[in-house]
Amino acid sequence: MSKALHFVAAPQADAQAALKVMRARYKDSGAREADIVVALGGDGFMLQTLHNFLAAKKPIYGMNLGSVGFLMNEYREGDLDQRLAAAESAVIHPLRMSAEGPKDKIEALAFNEVSLLRQTRQAAKIRILVDDKVRTAELICDGVLVSTPAGSTAYNLSAHGPILPIDADLLALTPISAFRPRRWRGALLSHRARVRFEVLEAGKRPVSAVADDLEVRDITAVDVAEDRSVSMTMLFDAGHSLDERILAEQFVD
Repeated sequence: MSKALHFVAAPQADAQAALKVMRARYKDSGAREADIVVALGGDGFMLQTLHNFLAAKKPIYGMNLGSVGFLMNEYREGDLDQRLAAAESAVIHPLRMSAEGPKDKIEALAFNEVSLLRQTRQAAKIRILVDDKVRTAELICDGVLVSTPAGSTAYNLSAHGPILPIDADLLALTPISAFRPRRWRGALLSHRARVRFEVLEAGKRPVSAVADDLEVRDITAVDVAEDRSVSMTMLFDAGHSLDERILAEQFVD
């Protein structure tokens, strides 16, 4: 029996055109009645869709109409019911960020990573604590990030961080263009680890914090930990599961 579907699409013209095609070919049951949400777009739109349907906890099946499409499946108009029936699932958990600013504290979830970034030409100076113990007294850098396994092939990989298997109970702590300590390449942490970043000389060296696509500027400290009470399910074509993609990414030419 076919699943009830709801289609959503990125605002770009090709994604909107695909939305019209898919809604004409397959019944759109609406967000409330759907068993599965089909997202048409790129990886960025997939992250938006995960956040948008977090409360509903609907499984998300992505079809790539973006650039990279690491979190997406190939876009094809036909055989969608068969693909969904055979799809493999991946359950992911986000990071919970608590960012302290000059006036208040802002909380947000991130399925890929939480990153701290310098806001000006001045390098950032950041103290790093793990489970309340100082591990790096002063990191001079462009920034630093904490990545989930699902996000380890995104910004984390670009910053030369490690790729994590999707079922690894690990987080990647990765510096971004570290100046001091120059040879520090980051650390692998237990998924239970609580990471705190304290911005040093925040007035002179302002830093922003980013949780997926939410940015908080002029922060003074950020706490990051995985939230296992929150989960989302992503669906992938048979033979192209997320763990297979992450493994294959480590053997690229």
